[in-house]
Amino acid sequence: MKMKKLFQFSVLSSMLILSACSGGGEQAAGEKEGKDGSGGAVKADIGVVSYISGPGAAYGEAITSGLKLAQKEINAKGEVDINLVIEDSAGKQDQALTAAQKLINSENVTAIIGPTLSTEMNVVGPEADLSGVPIMGTSTTADGIPQIGDYVFRNSIPEALAIPASMKKAIEKYDAKKVAILYGNDDVFTKSGFDTMKEAAEDMGLEVLTIEQFQKGQSDYNAQLTKIKGLNPDLILCSALYNEGAVIMDQARKMGIDVPFVGGNGFNSPEVIEIAGDAADGLIVATPWYGEKEDPKVKEFVSNFEKEYGKKPDQFAAQAYDALYIMAEALKNAGEADRDALRDALAEVKDFKGILGNFSFDEEGDVVMDPTVLVIEDGAFKIFE
Repeated sequence: MKMKKLFQFSVLSSMLILSACSGGGEQAAGEKEGKDGSGGAVKADIGVVSYISGPGAAYGEAITSGLKLAQKEINAKGEVDINLVIEDSAGKQDQALTAAQKLINSENVTAIIGPTLSTEMNVVGPEADLSGVPIMGTSTTADGIPQIGDYVFRNSIPEALAIPASMKKAIEKYDAKKVAILYGNDDVFTKSGFDTMKEAAEDMGLEVLTIEQFQKGQSDYNAQLTKIKGLNPDLILCSALYNEGAVIMDQARKMGIDVPFVGGNGFNSPEVIEIAGDAADGLIVATPWYGEKEDPKVKEFVSNFEKEYGKKPDQFAAQAYDALYIMAEALKNAGEADRDALRDALAEVKDFKGILGNFSFDEEGDVVMDPTVLVIEDGAFKIFE
């Protein structure tokens, strides 16, 4: 596998040399190199491509916060010494690719965590795979991400698992028969969520009354919501990022639409409640993360996160936190900061006990884990009974 990747990498080497000439990213404290000569900690630089600036910066802030907290704890244990090299993608494909190329071309970077959006991973993943650099998405839930290549992994539950789980619970609770679907048509993630919603609705025998579209940054959803209101659905299925999703719910409630919303993974953020306020009540989502679990690991993480950052962690912080622990476990098992050895060690991760629950990679580098279905009630995420 290594020789194959080296051969493929040579085709791209001139492009990567050009991108390497740009300035360095933010570094979170730690040492470089591999294992020291005395049998001590495995030392590795882990690159991070995250959505730090722009309209979706809350995702990137949560992710980098989770990573830095995990880094601090992991390094203190002494078996693995991780240095994070953080680059901002601003949620843009071209910037994500440039950031990833810089990391790929650094001989000290053993692996990459990120990028944040599936639409970014669709261009970054193939580049990392061709270059033989292990890459793990912590929030990339669109269909087909791990199938990009042997070096591409994720620890975020895909929409194909999460959305049907939340739909099934909502249908049982509300005896739903008719649904309307609303989705962002200009993003890989939201389009993938829509595909899953439509397929699941058909499989579950639901009548799809209408399918409405919108674009990122849109502020007025009157036309789509007026049509939906007139059709009187039992549920609204919505695939959106938190900015658009929160505005949609706010406008829907103001128009008198009071039916429950079933959202995709983009709704799994406290920002939905922050933006939409009371209008967020009734949103149903499926997630691997629930911060109120009676689990010592979860309680400790929430407490440490609040002490470090002054607020509770969300799903994106939790997934990033577990991702670095998974990476550290694989580095420890590999015994060295070698890209190919780390890739093989990641592929062997099974029954990892994290704050998200019991986690394994399947043969394609995808998630094996059961989601939890939540609903927003009284301004907070709660278990959906």
